[in-house]
Amino acid sequence: MIVTCLDLEGVLVPEIWIAFADAVGIPELRRTTRDEPDYDKLMKFRLEILKEHKLGLKEIQDTIAKIDPMPGAKEFLDELRSLGQVIILSDTFSQFAKPLMKKLGWPTIMCNELIVGENGEITGYKMRCPQSKLTTVKALQSCGFETIASGDSFNDLAMIQASKAGFLFRSTEKIIKEYPQYPAFTEYSELLDAIKKYL
Repeated sequence: MIVTCLDLEGVLVPEIWIAFADAVGIPELRRTTRDEPDYDKLMKFRLEILKEHKLGLKEIQDTIAKIDPMPGAKEFLDELRSLGQVIILSDTFSQFAKPLMKKLGWPTIMCNELIVGENGEITGYKMRCPQSKLTTVKALQSCGFETIASGDSFNDLAMIQASKAGFLFRSTEKIIKEYPQYPAFTEYSELLDAIKKYL
């Protein structure tokens, strides 16, 4: 059996931190895993800025409530799920993901958890496991599943490399240039056709 593993932000929904950065007018928060491969470094940077500006979970969730899936994302996901098992592997957090999963028809997602104080301040985060996307793909493979993976950022490359087939979707020119061995697509129909060849 094959499980298709998809990234969330940049693939199915817009980047949450970019939307929030624009909403609150703090351009430094536009940095994502497309720009910074070290996720721990990126999150510490984000949390420092949130603390400095006295912004908490509520403010971010208010922005997320206004985010819709990318045009065609739900239809793509619905068709893909009708063909086989799909898991969204994301480095986002459950407190961010839930309203987006509702808009996508409640697909399965594995992500991380924020540590939030009583006053709503985000004080830290708990990763589900080290190298969560790669670890999950390897765990699925150890259970007898084959995996197909697609994503757009540096933190997706390990799961793409470890899978039977891997694809870049709406990635950066830098990543596409550095990893020419992985087909790069910008349209859901192209990605769907590529995945179908392995199902």
